[in-house]
Parts: sequence; C-alpha cells; structure tokens
Amino acid sequence: MYFTPYGAVREVTGSMHLLTTDSDRILLDCGMFQGRRKESYEKNRTWSIDPQLITNVVLSHAHIDHCGRIPLLTREKFYGRVITTRPTVDACHYLLLDSAHIQESDAEYLNYKIVRSFLYKLESSGGYGKITHRKMKAVKKQLKEGPHKINSETLREVIEENHLKGIEPLYTIPDAERALDYFEGYPYGQEMTIGKNMTCTFYDAGHILGSAISLIKISENGRTYRVMYSGDLGRFDKPIINDPTTNFPEEDRNIDLLIMESTYGDREHDPVKDLKGKLKDVILETTARGGSVIIPAFAFGRTQELIYLLHEIYNENQIPQLPVYIDSPLAANMTRVFGEHPEVYDEGTHKTFLQAGENPFIFEQIHFVRSVEESMGLMNDNRRKIIIAASGMCEAGRILHHLRYRIHNPANTILIVGYMAENTLGRRIQELGRAYEEKGRQGDAPFVKFLNKTYPLEAHVKELGGFSAHGDKNEMLRFLQESRLKIKKIALVHGEEGQITSFRDFLQGRSYDNVVVPRAGEIVRIN
Repeated sequence: MYFTPYGAVREVTGSMHLLTTDSDRILLDCGMFQGRRKESYEKNRTWSIDPQLITNVVLSHAHIDHCGRIPLLTREKFYGRVITTRPTVDACHYLLLDSAHIQESDAEYLNYKIVRSFLYKLESSGGYGKITHRKMKAVKKQLKEGPHKINSETLREVIEENHLKGIEPLYTIPDAERALDYFEGYPYGQEMTIGKNMTCTFYDAGHILGSAISLIKISENGRTYRVMYSGDLGRFDKPIINDPTTNFPEEDRNIDLLIMESTYGDREHDPVKDLKGKLKDVILETTARGGSVIIPAFAFGRTQELIYLLHEIYNENQIPQLPVYIDSPLAANMTRVFGEHPEVYDEGTHKTFLQAGENPFIFEQIHFVRSVEESMGLMNDNRRKIIIAASGMCEAGRILHHLRYRIHNPANTILIVGYMAENTLGRRIQELGRAYEEKGRQGDAPFVKFLNKTYPLEAHVKELGGFSAHGDKNEMLRFLQESRLKIKKIALVHGEEGQITSFRDFLQGRSYDNVVVPRAGEIVRIN
C-alpha cells in the first residue's frame, strides 16, 4: 500500500494525493494550482495519473485549491464518485460554477488581447492581407459590446480566419455542471465504502463549513490499516463552526499514516479572542481619518466570519454604524449555504444568535451587492463604508476595482485577514504595506502595479492574522496531543518550503520521530 502526493507538495496550492492499494486508487482532493497564470495553466492541464485508473475521490472541503480540478477530472473518463460532506456538496455547487465562469472570462480576455494586438500590428505595418482597412475598423468596433462586455463571436471569427493561437478555458460552465453529478454527500461520523475492503469516515476539521478529516480503513493481507488525511485543519475557539475533532473512537486511534497539512508550520497566530477587539480598533481608526475599510476576503469562510463578527460588534453599539457591503455574488450565495447548515454551528453561535431568534449573517447595515452596475456605483461613492470583496488574494474579481479607486488615499485602510500566497497581488500589498508601516510611513509610498497601471500604496495596510482558517503550529500540535492518536508515520503536505520543514523539526522535537516531507511523485510506503 502506498501514498503518493502530486499537489500541495512543499507548496500550498493544487492539493492532490493518491492512496494506492492492491485493488484501488483513491484520490484525496483534486485541487487547482493557483499562482502565475502560465505556470498554473500548464500544471492544471497535466495529469500525473490516468483519470480512468482512479476509483473514487475523497474531497476534504470546498476550497478551489482542493476541489478546483474536479471538472477536468470528470471530463477525462473518470468513472468513480466524489465523496465528501453534505455542506461541501452544497458549497461546490456555487464554487465550481464560479471557477468555470472565471476560466471562461480569463480565456475571453486573453483572446481579446491577442486579437487586438494582431490588429494593431497589421495596421501599423500596413500589411492588411485578407483584412481590408474598412473591415479592420469594423472588427475593432465589434470587439466589444459596450464598455464592459467583449464580443466573443467576433473574437472567434478573427482567431479562426487568421489562424491565431487562441486560449481555451481550463473548463467551462457545462463541464462544472456535469462534474456536480458525480458528488455524493455524507454526514460526519458515518462510515461509507470507497473501495474494495476500504471505508472512510469524516470528522469535522474546523477549517470551513463542511471541512473534513478523513479516516480511511483498509483491510488487506489479513490486517487493517488506518490512514488519516487531515485536509486543512482549522483553529480552536473560532466562531460559527466547531473546533477540529479530537475525540476519535478508541479502536481507530492507531494510525499507520497521518497525511497532515503544515500551512503555518512556523507561525503563531494572534489569539482568536482578540479578533473582535482588533477589528473594532481598525474600524475606529479608519473612520476617524474619514476613510473606508477595504477587505479582500475569500467568498467562502472568511467573508462569513467577518459578517458574524461585525454583527456582534454592531449589536454592542460601540462603533459608528457604517454600511457594510459584500461585493461578491459568490459570497452572497455562500452565505446562503452557511444559513442552510445550522446543524454544524458551534455552541457559541447557537447561544449568541439562534436562541435569540437572529440570523448570524443578516443585520440592518449589511448589503449584498450582486449587479455590476451596483458595484460600479459603490466604487464612485466616497462616503465611509466597509467593503468586503473577492478574491481573497487580490488576483481577480471586484476587489481589484475597489483597490484601484481607494489604494491611493491615506484615509483608507486595506485590511489583510487571510493567507496571501507567493506571487499574488495580495502578497505584494501585504509586504510593501508592512514595510512602509515599519518605516513610520516616511518617504514616498511604494508603488503597486495591477490592471495594467501603477498606483501609490498610500492607504494604510493592516493585518489581522487571527482570522486564518488554518491552525498555527501550536494548534496543529494541540490536535495531535488532544486526539491521543498513536501514529506510526506523519507525511507533511500543504506548506511552503520554509513552513513545512520547520514544522517537521518542531514535531520531531516533541517525540514525533517518524515525520517525512515527501516531494511531488515520491512514493511513501504504508507498513
């Protein structure tokens, strides 16, 4: 029996691992690589294993770096099932369709640039070839339908007629819709069959709604093996959802291999209990300057936590009651998913809101922005406000336009509340803003380039690390110690090089001797 990691190996994106037995091949997650466009595009289109050989997929949770390649898999003659929790099924319904829309939109925009560049080169050289001057003018006019919509039909015609190399989306909305037919949802604690003599039971990972620790039991060669996949482990004492499970059946505490994340393997987060007070301080400081708070946030998980805490803060009536705008149709849909699964809320949420007859995610000052027109109006509205918009790493979406309008104003605050991966705009803003703040904001502000323009980073940049959905090194250790698992071997995944090796050393210094950090494609034997 073997374990082979293929994604999120010494990095934190593209989570995908293979569990191989004599009879089956089980894929643990099927996530999308995120980062530099060209590199990610090539990685996402390449399979390290023939999809026809995969028996089933066990999906830990609905974040795109864990589920985002499933539509590619189901398009490639995969004949199994995607087995996950019920909230994750509901979340993927929106997240995968949104991901497909992004793939289509990105391809369309890149094709627009290809065609526009081709026409400009023809025009400047005077070599129109098959395209007459009159037709070129007509084509240019037809490339867009109004100021914000690209004419896809005209793009295709120019690309085909001139044999240009266009860009295809990774997958389409129909691909994502087809993939959802493969999903099966189960409650926590229910054992289900996933292969020959192989079962899986989900336990709450405390990361996001529906996230799961997968306990897989395999009967082979006269004995039972137990493999546990942590997925992404959450923090303890966070609002809304339960803590990571540490209470496992006594007979299942002997673990032959624990596949464990290490995202924050050398970090210590701010205490969860300080989050509400620090968020309140940021709002008060910003409103005193006459500015707005701009928060890049993942549509699933982080946005709902922010809504929850703002609801609590507003109920306490200790800060100005600024309007709160959730500028993301996806976040609005995901908030609805949260509202439909109170069965996984923690005790605090029941006491604070449900027992008082309140919806945690609805209050007077909150507004969900869906239309492009309403979003554009919000950008031109200079009144003080709180704006929460996707994407969480500032790589795409409406957050880019809010930054474009407000990044140069020192009255405003850009609040970083989540992990910013390497090579993302969010990481650049975080690092440049941190350095400028450490210099006392003396001298010229740093410059940030996005949307093909350069902007001075005059807005204040603040960070609230306690919002992380991932446990830090001490919380991951707490999971191991409180669960009282007897673990033969730990394989660390889902961590950048410095984090993952640091966490290995951290664990080895605390009596976890057999800890390995495999590389992509490296086979780990399960004895």
